Amino acid sequence: MLIHELVPVLQLSVSPVIVISGVALIMLSMTNRYGNVCDKTRRLSEMVRKSGDDSSGHLHAQLRILYSRAKTLRRAIFFACVSLLLAAFLISMLFLASLLQLEAALLIVVLFIGSMLSLSVSLMVFLTDINASLEALSLEVDSHAKTGH
Repeated sequence: MLIHELVPVLQLSVSPVIVISGVALIMLSMTNRYGNVCDKTRRLSEMVRKSGDDSSGHLHAQLRILYSRAKTLRRAIFFACVSLLLAAFLISMLFLASLLQLEAALLIVVLFIGSMLSLSVSLMVFLTDINASLEALSLEVDSHAKTGH
């Protein structure tokens, strides 16, 4: 393969590379949220263990929401990883198809669509975490309204 034959392949690989960069930034946000949720869960669990008093069930409700959010975020991160992997495979296939002079248009299209679908699912799942965090906040506000603090 000559260098002038490589230029079109490099041009075709720009979009998937941008996808990888964008999804990586989204994953950074998701993993930070996941870490925060896990840390909050540990702190709240320790507080319940030490106090032993959760007669209203408020703390246990918060723990259930946090655990559910952690599972949701893990799913979102999983689908974002799948999107990244498919984009990386797509780039590899672009170069392999060019190098080996294969007709791989269908495979490349399937990989790109798969990457975008995985990213879409990841973002939809991530939105459910945003809604769940609002539910947890609502519990907290309701708890303070009942106690007057």
